[in-house]
Amino acid sequence: MTPPRDLPGPSAPTLDLGGRTALVTGAAGGIGRACALRLAAAGAKVRAVDRDDSGLTALADQSAGLAGTVEPHVLDLTDLDAAEQVAAGTDVLVNNAGLQLVRPLEEFPPDVFHTVLTVMLEAPFRLIRGALPHMYGQGWGRIVNISSVHGLRASPYKSAYVAAKHGLEGLSKTAALEGAPHGVTSNCVNPGYVRTPLVERQLADQARAHGIPQERVLAEVMLQDSAVKRLIEPEEVAEAVAYLCAPQASFVTGTSLVLDGGWTAH
Repeated sequence: MTPPRDLPGPSAPTLDLGGRTALVTGAAGGIGRACALRLAAAGAKVRAVDRDDSGLTALADQSAGLAGTVEPHVLDLTDLDAAEQVAAGTDVLVNNAGLQLVRPLEEFPPDVFHTVLTVMLEAPFRLIRGALPHMYGQGWGRIVNISSVHGLRASPYKSAYVAAKHGLEGLSKTAALEGAPHGVTSNCVNPGYVRTPLVERQLADQARAHGIPQERVLAEVMLQDSAVKRLIEPEEVAEAVAYLCAPQASFVTGTSLVLDGGWTAH
């Protein structure tokens, strides 16, 4: 039996996305920015999608000199038709955009719950739907869904976020099963708490929900279940994304790559 055609030899580069188009949502900051820069460094033409115009401009400036390019696309992912359209013709899709609100279930605003599910579950479905015809047509594609340890475990006061991430896990697995005959892989990357503005903005909400001072939240709430007592860096998540796009990961599909500092080992 011959090895897969895209499996590199021992001296082949780890990741070369020259000639490939990648789309990263939530690209203006945090994990999304790190992923956009990592894929551009590998030679990809990156469509950077976010509603933060100034953040996308800064990203494009930061990408100057990389092997690939970054093209800003200002888009609110609650516009689902536009989300599906912007994904057309992409070879690599990174579903990263997210938002968070920490509230008890009985106090959770229904409109915010709806928005979280729209941006973090329905929009990824529409983006995948828009990307697949091109991927299927060429017999190659990579879908990477930035899930979370909360796609595998629940925490109090995060009903919308946990529901969306659990749903994303199922969507990713379905895409993997359907995409396998067409050379398309679909996987989740599941970090614990990442050093991003999204996490930093949670500190006050977490303190209020748990009834403790804000300065105790990181150690007593966020990192309580992590064996590694630090936040993970966005660039570490981006390297996991890069691995899943590499030829060496062509047999990896339908799974969750967990970067949680030992959280789920309990």
